[in-house]
Amino acid sequence: MESQNIPDPGGSPNARTVESYEEIADDYARETAGGGVLTFALERLAETVPDAHVLEIGSGPGWDADILEESGLTVRRTDVTQAFIELQRRRGKEIEQLDVINDDLGGPYDAVVTLHVLQHVEPDDLPAVLTKVAGALRPGGRFLVSIPLGEGAGWEVGESGSPYYRALRSEAEFVAALAQAGLETEWTERGVEDEETGWLCVLARLR
Repeated sequence: MESQNIPDPGGSPNARTVESYEEIADDYARETAGGGVLTFALERLAETVPDAHVLEIGSGPGWDADILEESGLTVRRTDVTQAFIELQRRRGKEIEQLDVINDDLGGPYDAVVTLHVLQHVEPDDLPAVLTKVAGALRPGGRFLVSIPLGEGAGWEVGESGSPYYRALRSEAEFVAALAQAGLETEWTERGVEDEETGWLCVLARLR
């Protein structure tokens, strides 16, 4: 989906971004159905921690959780957006509302998964979120995460016309932030547009 930078629409970046997803949840689900962009990473996680109990933060329509469950993992599906929760319940899935910034994550889990989510977390909140993830893992537990690469943070609007907040980071910055939280990077995979942009997928292990 194409996007463009816009002036700050005001309000909490987290709350305003959630409002946007409330408005576009059904369209987002249709656009991403069957995409499987990070299927390789999800299957690799399943091979690394077979029969694992997994917390997924930001399940959205639930396509990634479907892949994990098909691979034999037990997934606690969560999302902060009520529209995604209702969508998954219509699909017959169990899902809970969870705000990664403000709520306790429970656990301990064998793995935590959050794909295409941390881009919406403000830079000042990221260390606390990663520390919270680490605290929800068993010793040796895994964290599978993806982030957009780049520099800067601000508001964008996609084809839907709804604004959302994005914070971009370099691979080195993000790996260092993981290490600060006690998470050791095991492997990384880039979806590269050029040397400094695109998406980074990381599997990290709790030390």
